[in-house]
Amino acid sequence: MDHVVTCGACATIAEEDSRFCEHCGTPLGAPAPAAAAATAVAVVVPDEPTAAPVCRACGGTIAADGYCENCGEPAVDERDHWSELPSALVGGVCDRGRRKTRNEDAMALGLSGPTAVLVVCDGVSNVPDSDIASLTAARAARDVLVTGSAGSTVGAWSALLVTAAAAADQAIADAVGDTTDRVEPPSCTFVAAVVDGPTVVAGWLGDSRVYWLPDEGVAHQVSVDDSAANEMIARGVPRAKAEASREGHAITRWLGPDAETVVPGTGTTRTQGPGWVLACSDGLWNYCSEATDVADLLHRTIAQVGNAPDVIAAELVRWANEQGGHDNITAALARVAAPVDTVHTGDTGHAVPVDPASSAR
Repeated sequence: MDHVVTCGACATIAEEDSRFCEHCGTPLGAPAPAAAAATAVAVVVPDEPTAAPVCRACGGTIAADGYCENCGEPAVDERDHWSELPSALVGGVCDRGRRKTRNEDAMALGLSGPTAVLVVCDGVSNVPDSDIASLTAARAARDVLVTGSAGSTVGAWSALLVTAAAAADQAIADAVGDTTDRVEPPSCTFVAAVVDGPTVVAGWLGDSRVYWLPDEGVAHQVSVDDSAANEMIARGVPRAKAEASREGHAITRWLGPDAETVVPGTGTTRTQGPGWVLACSDGLWNYCSEATDVADLLHRTIAQVGNAPDVIAAELVRWANEQGGHDNITAALARVAAPVDTVHTGDTGHAVPVDPASSAR
């Protein structure tokens, strides 16, 4: 395998012969930051810059006026590309893509004890303040899911996802204020995944997605798109044709002042082995929609860059940009570990503890 160079700041895989990272502008070959302990939190978010801004074009210093002192290029907005790494098993990357002038995607990741929380929101394109709506909504929902008392039942998590969506919608209203005079008020999609051991519970409004991607076995999409394309598929139109149609990406449910309902659909999957939960925006799945294809892409990516979730997410984003990057791109991942000391019974199919003494006989 050829030597792969990754950015020490954002983990993006560098183009061949590049001197600077194409996403964050960090000079390539600079020492990577020291590895953190597994319990540490490493987060880079748009409103919490961790370093002086660097020119994306030449690596020079950005002056106070927002332009590079060396080449005069304008500074890259911190919202254009950022990563989050709440734990060694949970991470994600959010990126502007190559064709959009701003990033209207957002993500918010967190932990509730051993439970992972992934939230992805995609602002409605070219509507003023939709970038504010998506970031505000994602963080509000994440906070509810991390701090709420849900217990460990599917019903409890599903109810908390409904509460989280309502809180996200209220957060949008609080952030954008009065929208009565707007033809199109700011709005966004919503998808969230709670990964509680082998149980994955998802909630959604719109067409951002949650996939279950096992190391072995059949991958599937946990969420169900609220979109014109999905309605076309239900009428028998082939998936590829429906999703490629001009009206296919019109969403039928969303968060925002003009939403008819903000009660999300919910779905659950019980994993049977190790794998990954992926929450993503259509900037990624536009190029790789079927769950089996997403799983193949993920497995190829892991073989190339390893198992760190933020590094995997960065490579998925890089891949989507390589396909054209027509939309904003978000990929968030949570690892589901292999069950420890369990065996499946032939009668029920449920996992039960192994008795070490009996297994030794």
